[in-house]
This record gives sequence, structure tokens and C-alpha cells, in this order.
Amino acid sequence: MNTDMMRALLDAAEILRDAVKDVDTAVVLGSGLGDYGSSLTDAREFPYSMFPGFPVSTVPGHAGKMIVGRVGNKKVIVLSGRFHYYEGYSMQQVVMPVRLLARLGIKNLILTNAAGGVNPGFYPGCLMLLTDHINLSGNNPLIGPNPDELGPRFPDMSFAYDRDLISLARNVAEDQALDLKEGVYCMLSGPCYETPAEIRMLRILGADAVGMSTVPEVIAARHAGIRVMGISCITNMAAGISAAPLEHHEVVETGKRVREQFARFVTGILTGI
Repeated sequence: MNTDMMRALLDAAEILRDAVKDVDTAVVLGSGLGDYGSSLTDAREFPYSMFPGFPVSTVPGHAGKMIVGRVGNKKVIVLSGRFHYYEGYSMQQVVMPVRLLARLGIKNLILTNAAGGVNPGFYPGCLMLLTDHINLSGNNPLIGPNPDELGPRFPDMSFAYDRDLISLARNVAEDQALDLKEGVYCMLSGPCYETPAEIRMLRILGADAVGMSTVPEVIAARHAGIRVMGISCITNMAAGISAAPLEHHEVVETGKRVREQFARFVTGILTGI
């Protein structure tokens, strides 16, 4: 991370310091899932444009703001929108929000995304709990100098997704009679969707879902010692699994269709942490 990025993080942390006092959990909302932020009470919004040096969200379905508020009695930070590698940002820019959360003392991070279903047992609208991931983006946010205050040079990724948080999610899903899938998420750089041949490759590699985000954030969070949970909304079946052409509006529309189910599930998790 260069000096300018570090200064931007310090400046953003100072802007947020009072608002996020006593907050230990944050949620990142993926494509089509941004409506969850509107359910917070006592909410304060902080557009990313408030933070000098921060990237800007350019993808439909990503509002580009941070919301601090309450889910029941629990105070949380919700990031409505993320930055993507395919937008032309560096991996270090992509993970700036996660590094900001680490500087603010966040201990738990729930990362959500819209993903294509690779596992033929999935269906559009189901939710998948991430148990592991495969990074095929061709890059890593930890490449380059490693300031000691960010984390260790060689962080362990044996349990990238926290086992206790996975157990909590399973219990919440059972209580809500939710058909929660589990599996391995694979990240490719995008922005084009995958070819049928690439999807066949991913199935051989053991992927259950595919997308263009999340993995860099997981790496940066674990680097900083933050516990991570990942949830994918399967918005479409991947190329070759379904004969239908893939379009982004389908991703957004499916996210809207499952938002009530998604909101109940995330709220149950947040109140259980």
C-alpha cells in the first residue's frame, strides 16, 4: 500500500471514528442486495465520495456508501456497494474499505455477493454459504510492500471463512427453515461472463459458484485478523449449466426477488453474533 492510500485510510477513519464507536461487525452488500441498508434504524449515511482518495462505485446495484445504524439492538456498519478489479481499480484500491474497517476495530465481516451457480443442484434465488474459495483472478491484494500494521507478510488461509460464524449461519438457516446451500466460491476477474468451457473447468476444480468479487476482501480481512463469513445469492446458473444468455439486469432482479429472505437471514446472523 502506498503512502497516499494509507493517508486516505487515516483520513476516512477520523471522519467515521465517533459514528462507529462500539461497532464490531460490518456487512458488505453485493449486486442487487443493497436494499438491506434501508432497514437499519438510527442510520447515518457516509457516501464514499466523502473520503478523499477513495474509489467510486461504477456498477449498477452498488450505491457507493457506508451506513452506520442498528439492526435490533446491535449497531453495525453496512457497506452498500463495493469496488471491483474489473472496474480498473488495483487490488489495493479494491480492498480499501476492508482495511478501513480493520483500522476502525471491526472484528467480524459478513461479505455478500451475487454469483453464478456452477453446482447443478443450485437454482436462481438460493443462498450459498461460502466454505472456501479459489482465486483465479490472477492477482492478490497483498502483493507489494507489507507494512507490519496491516498484518503478517504470509497470512494463513486454512480457515478463511470462520468456523464459528459458519456454525451460526447454519443454525440461523435451520431456525428459519431456509434451504441454505454451501460450497466453494471461485473468483475470476471479469467483466465478461465465463464461457461454458471455463465453467466445465471450474466444476472439475471443485467450484460451486463463480463471481467477480469477494475474494480480495476476504484475503485483506484475514490479513488483518478479522473473522469472515461469506454469503452468495445465486442469481443465475452459469454458462453451459443454463442455456439462457447471461445479463447483469438478471443479477439485480434476482437480488430484489430474494431480498426479504436475505434480510431475515442476515438479521438473524447479526443478532446472533
